[in-house]
Amino acid sequence: MPLDIVVTIGYFALQSELRMKELDRALGEIDSIRRQMARATEFRGYGAATLAFTGLLAIAAAMAQACWLPDAANHLAIYLGIWTTTAVLSASLIAVQTVNRAQRIHSGMADEMIRMAVEQFMPAAVGGALLTVAMMRSGPAHLWLLPGLWQVIYSLGVFSSCRFLPRPMIAAGVWYMATGLVCIALGDARALSPWAMGASYGAGQFLVASILYFNQGGGDDR
Repeated sequence: MPLDIVVTIGYFALQSELRMKELDRALGEIDSIRRQMARATEFRGYGAATLAFTGLLAIAAAMAQACWLPDAANHLAIYLGIWTTTAVLSASLIAVQTVNRAQRIHSGMADEMIRMAVEQFMPAAVGGALLTVAMMRSGPAHLWLLPGLWQVIYSLGVFSSCRFLPRPMIAAGVWYMATGLVCIALGDARALSPWAMGASYGAGQFLVASILYFNQGGGDDR
């Protein structure tokens, strides 16, 4: 092959490689800018109506426990089943609604915003689930602590999420921390009362929904 052709091919190969490196660097800078914008933008993926509905689910679960499980201390498996089912159902509703709402409102930044929201709350959710499993394996003697510990861990998730939510959301974190500590301070099976969970989460989720509603212009997505 003639030398000039080899040189030309080498030249274009080098130019192509340089362009690819520049493209990769530009794409990396764009991703970095998107992440920075996501961190500086208030997350509007959580909907007030859905969160209020999860408060109603907590109240419904408490009413079901009050009617069908008056002695939760002697039926801990059923108690855990009621509240675990309620938590999973609530989390599923929030997740589906959050993804749909974020894609509609945050548009091109939806993926980054959703990822950020998950990163902030996931440690608390995973920690609460693992703590439940660990305490179930250790025996029933201390399971009355779970309602209070659930609320304390949930409050940590709320506090962690406050950095990209309306500032008044701190009040919801304080609420869950306070109710959780009250449940722990009871010191016995009274913490398994249906309203120790129902009233705490019912009122707490209504508080969260109210904060979102009034800080998002009455729920106006525009």
